[in-house]
Parts: sequence; structure tokens; C-alpha cells
Amino acid sequence: MTSIKNLLISLSLALLFLAGGTVGYMIIEGWSLIESIYMTVITLTTVGFGEVHPLSRTGHIFTILLVVIGASFFLYIAGSLVQFMVEGRIRDILGRRTLNKKIESIKNHYIICGYGRIGQVLYKHIQANQQIKAVVIEKNPELISRLESDNILYISGDASDEDTLLKAGIKKAKILIAVLATDIDNVFLVLTARQLNPNIHIMARAGSQRAKSKLKAAGANHVESPYDTGAVSMAQRILRPSVSSFLDLVFDYNLKDIQMEEFPVIPGSPFANVMLKDSGLRQKFNLIIVAIKRPDGNMIFNPSFETVMNVGDTLIAMGKTENLLDLEKILKPGGGEQTDQ
Repeated sequence: MTSIKNLLISLSLALLFLAGGTVGYMIIEGWSLIESIYMTVITLTTVGFGEVHPLSRTGHIFTILLVVIGASFFLYIAGSLVQFMVEGRIRDILGRRTLNKKIESIKNHYIICGYGRIGQVLYKHIQANQQIKAVVIEKNPELISRLESDNILYISGDASDEDTLLKAGIKKAKILIAVLATDIDNVFLVLTARQLNPNIHIMARAGSQRAKSKLKAAGANHVESPYDTGAVSMAQRILRPSVSSFLDLVFDYNLKDIQMEEFPVIPGSPFANVMLKDSGLRQKFNLIIVAIKRPDGNMIFNPSFETVMNVGDTLIAMGKTENLLDLEKILKPGGGEQTDQ
């Protein structure tokens, strides 16, 4: 802040001295505006060019004062410029180092490659879940400025470059989302990411059906086409407007009355090998189990009260946000005792 203030003061003084010298020559020597400005500039900058016209005795004294002022002034403004550049560079280095330390300290995070329109929407929804950390990779300077102003963890560089992905913590990341501008960029990104971390879950954006197959072959676990998804959504809104409105409410992170979340049944979970009727989910948490996803991918919708929850299953529950958070705390390793059965 001090360096910026000094720079502004220097610029203000420069204008003041320029105006003062110009007016002085116009009054003392009776020169024109252009001649006076020219003489003031070459005097303040001490470049040593010749005089516009022969100076009077008073003009000589005035010029001597301008030379002394100009030399002192330009030493000051040069110092202010150096201070501004050095402090700005140091601030950038320290800021980047702080970001790198934060990124190095997290794990099981999401990496969003590309901060265009789709990337921004994805980040907004992912960050609505405060338990999830996300790192953005972007190389567009304009978007990087936006990332900095929004205090978002980011890496500046090419997302398909190995060093960039390593800086983003791909070895410890849980999910990578490829939403770069072109399908070719996304294919190269998926190939590189899969080599660096064979176990990471990769979701990629495709602009065409042909790109979908290439992204799958490159190693993407899931491929989405925004155009196809958007078209299906529009059709559903026309054909089933009430269902669409309900789903909008369920997936609106700003709405606290009702949300939908998924919970894995891990070894040691209080719900492992327990029937729904004995789990207390409805009574204790006031949640509805909409579906249970089996490890083989089969989905049991509206499971009966006698359905057994096995290790490896994924529970899809619906209810109030605070109730879902309470359940999440219980399901964390060492998060709580088994519920009443």
C-alpha cells in the first residue's frame, strides 16, 4: 500500500511541476504553450537539449530552480517505481507460496481443469459442500485474476502438463474434472492424469459423441456432454414440469429444507449388514432412503424396510441439511456409536 501511495504522489508531483514550469516560462519569457511545455520537460528531465529561445536573467534563475527540483524529483520517482515493482513482485511470490502450501496440505480433493463457464458453475456447486476442497487449474490470465480476487486455490499453467498436475496434488486427489475448451485438450489431459494417478476418478466434458469414446478410451470414468444434458433437461421440463421443479429444489444448495446426499457403507459402519427397519435412519435422523446402490452398480429404488445394507453399498438419502450432516458425522470412521436397533 505504501509503494502505491508513493507512486501516486510521484505522478501528482510530476503533473504539478510540469504545470508550474509551463506557466513560469509563459509568464517570464512570454513563450507559447508548446514552447513552454517543451522547455519544462527538457529541463526537468535534464536531457541537455538546447534552449528554445535565449533566456532572460530571470529565466536563467527559474531554469536553475527547475533543474535542481527536477534532479531531486526524478531520484524520488525512480525510487518509488523500484519500490512499487519490488514490493509487488515480493507480494506475488509470497502469495503464490502460501497457495502452494495450502494445496500441499490437502488430500482427497477435487481438481477442476478449466475455469470457463462450465468450470465456474462446477466450482460453485462443489464448494457448496464445505467438506470438499477444490483446486482449479487455469492458464488464461483474465480468469486467473478472477481466481485471485475470489480467493480460490489455483494453479496457473497447462492442465495437461505433468508438472502442473503434480503441483495441483493429483497424487492425493480424489476426483479430476476435465472441462477444458476443446475435446483434444481434454483427451490429452485425461491420458496424462490417468498415468500419474491410476486410481483417481476422472470426469470429462465432451463436445461430441466421437469425443466421448476417445475420452473413455483415454481413461475417463465418466463423460458428460453439456449439450446432450441440456437437451434432455429441456425435454423433461416440457414433458414433466412438476418432476423437474422437484429435482431443482432437491439440487438447490441454497435451499436448506430438503437436500439429497449419498453415503458409502464402509467396514465398521453402524449400518453395515443391518436392515433398514433396524437402522433407525427414519426415526433418529428423519431421513428417507431413496435408493441403495450395490457395488456392482445395480440400483435398488425405494428399498423395502427389510433391505439389508451391505459393506460397499451407497445409500442415497433425502432430508433436511442438518439431518444429513448429522448422519455424515456418524458414518465417519470413529464418528459415533452404532444406532439403536
